[in-house]
Amino acid sequence: MKPFLGDDFLLQTDTARQLYHEHAAKMPIFDYHCHISPKEIAENKSFRNLTEIWLAGDHYKWRAMRTNGVDERFCTGDATDEEKFMKWAETVPHTLRNPLYHWTHLELKKPFGINKILNPNTAQEIWDEANDKLNTPDFSCRGIIRKANVHTICTTDDPVDSLEYHRQIKEDGFEVNVLPAWRPDKAMAIENSEAFNAYIDQLSAVAGMDVSTFDQLMEALDKRHAFFHENGCRLSDHGLETLYAEPYTNAEIAAIFSKVRGGGKVNQEELLKFRSSMLYEFAAMDHKRGWTQQYHLGAMRNNNRRLFENLGPDTGFDSIGDYSLATPMSRFFDRLDYEGKLTQTILYNLNPRDNEVIATMLGNFQDGSVPGKFQFGSGWWFLDQKDGMTKQMNALSNLGLLSRFVGMLTDSRSFLSYSRHEYFRRILCNLLGNDVENGEMPADMELLGQMVENISFNNAVNYFRF
Repeated sequence: MKPFLGDDFLLQTDTARQLYHEHAAKMPIFDYHCHISPKEIAENKSFRNLTEIWLAGDHYKWRAMRTNGVDERFCTGDATDEEKFMKWAETVPHTLRNPLYHWTHLELKKPFGINKILNPNTAQEIWDEANDKLNTPDFSCRGIIRKANVHTICTTDDPVDSLEYHRQIKEDGFEVNVLPAWRPDKAMAIENSEAFNAYIDQLSAVAGMDVSTFDQLMEALDKRHAFFHENGCRLSDHGLETLYAEPYTNAEIAAIFSKVRGGGKVNQEELLKFRSSMLYEFAAMDHKRGWTQQYHLGAMRNNNRRLFENLGPDTGFDSIGDYSLATPMSRFFDRLDYEGKLTQTILYNLNPRDNEVIATMLGNFQDGSVPGKFQFGSGWWFLDQKDGMTKQMNALSNLGLLSRFVGMLTDSRSFLSYSRHEYFRRILCNLLGNDVENGEMPADMELLGQMVENISFNNAVNYFRF
């Protein structure tokens, strides 16, 4: 019987163990998509306690606590930080076979060095030990980033953001690259004209120009895109139900924008046409400046209207959607390719039924200019666990080139989530190790070791060229 979370955690064969310990474990982290705060990095924030750094904003944990019968005040409410942590400790034993059980103990092990199992009996001891460490300089934001051996971080930033904290981080001489990533979802969200117009007013202010027409909207966004480029951004990201590729005319889009800018409401056909136009324009901007574009596809958000109205978005009420992807995806990328405007692209799906759809779509638009120009993004959100990551890598292996994969990212709001890279690397090494032991791949450790190092880090460095 192997010890829980021992040195060979998830590594079932000698080959897997060799690949992980001699190759994967030593590689730095290239975290090219996350939601951590650049402000907190710039200020080198120190956290008061384990709840502030670990539970605040973590809707994964909140969902589990609610399912375990924990009242909302211990998730997002007015309970004290210690009370919230104790409720999480009560929940952890009930998360067995949920990835949260693994993540929780990996995050206690690194960076805290805590190897105890979290439960009500150990909660106070773990709370005290972790809090004592959080009150030292080594456990500030930057200290934790250093401990995790992070090379690059790409945050998620709105076009109206000043990027002042990214500039401050750079000016401070922090040795880790902390770069912005362009997330323009609000600029196409015309379904709520009041919120959209308030956003366009913000955009108008930061771009220093009037935005009354669609052409002016695109001019303002392009100015901000150029500003992001000047501040080191080379990566965009879009959170969408699916890709949009409805036929439209420029006159139609101008009329739809004028209608919304005047406070009018759009119908479904107008909404889809506008989204299609905006996605195309954003992709053209990314191509013009040589960026990589990312598309996170398939989330059904804010399902619980009552709690959305009380708590807002990103609080644990989203799920996997069953949207149609293949046809609009093909049309969207085909138009860009035909017009010579298709840049490097990473596609993430949330519904595992779409793994093979994504994996085969990649091959349609590889053009030989860049290894893995079209990437199948790592298992995302509900799929960034052992089963989801294994299925994603199997689909990529069967239908593409796993060896060109740019690997894992945290997609997290927590500075303790770098252990997800370790989790991914162990799963990758185990997958390859089993193939070797089964005689399905040669036991060429030079070949396999280089492949593991590339997927863990090198491929991302070469792909993004930051």
